Amino acid sequence: MIISSLITGFTIGIMGSFHCVGMCGPIALALPVGNADKWKRFFYILLYNVGRASAYSLIAIFFALIGKQIFIGNYQQFLSIILGVLILFFLFFSHFVTIKIPFFNAYTVQLKNYLSLLFKNEKHTYTFYLIGFLNGFLPCGLVYVALAGALATADVLQAILFMSAFGVGTFPIMFLVIVSGKYISMSWRNRMRKAVPFFIASMAVLLILRGLNLGIPYISPSLKATENGTEQTCCHK
Repeated sequence: MIISSLITGFTIGIMGSFHCVGMCGPIALALPVGNADKWKRFFYILLYNVGRASAYSLIAIFFALIGKQIFIGNYQQFLSIILGVLILFFLFFSHFVTIKIPFFNAYTVQLKNYLSLLFKNEKHTYTFYLIGFLNGFLPCGLVYVALAGALATADVLQAILFMSAFGVGTFPIMFLVIVSGKYISMSWRNRMRKAVPFFIASMAVLLILRGLNLGIPYISPSLKATENGTEQTCCHK
């Protein structure tokens, strides 16, 4: 199932990275790599993206340790259904109601202030990693969807690998944006962003199906309760 988690996480990253163009694109395009030679630019961009992936993995570790009690308590299927329903709920009502949470607003402002300092201060090699690392902690609906998928796995290690693969999956588009962002028109970026809600909705449906225990390989595997949590009875040897 580790391979399955890696593939799923990577796929979410690839498909959802169009959302990153709108959310992280401005930060990525502002990276001070213009005067560097080709290989240094590549290295700096890589550091930025590794920083983002590191942040996602750290978030996964935190939530996976909390979610471990849910796995032990055999509530994994219930959690998967609830997460899927919540994602659909917020996705639907976000078109009609703007939800503002004071804590998140203050948190986002503070995080952006730290990012601004990194852009203004003297640039070091590790600066690009730190920019990506802090970027990874900015509130992002797509990251929350990926976290929901990670927590719905049956193992803490799988949850961490899931989020790491998700981060790696966002690399290609973000590389393209940084290297040739000026050639991607705003109208095309908006089109890519409009496709994201449909992808998020499909992920929510998959989470619900996974929790229904229908015995469909990889989509809704059959799980049985054990003394140590849950065990998958199909899709593995």
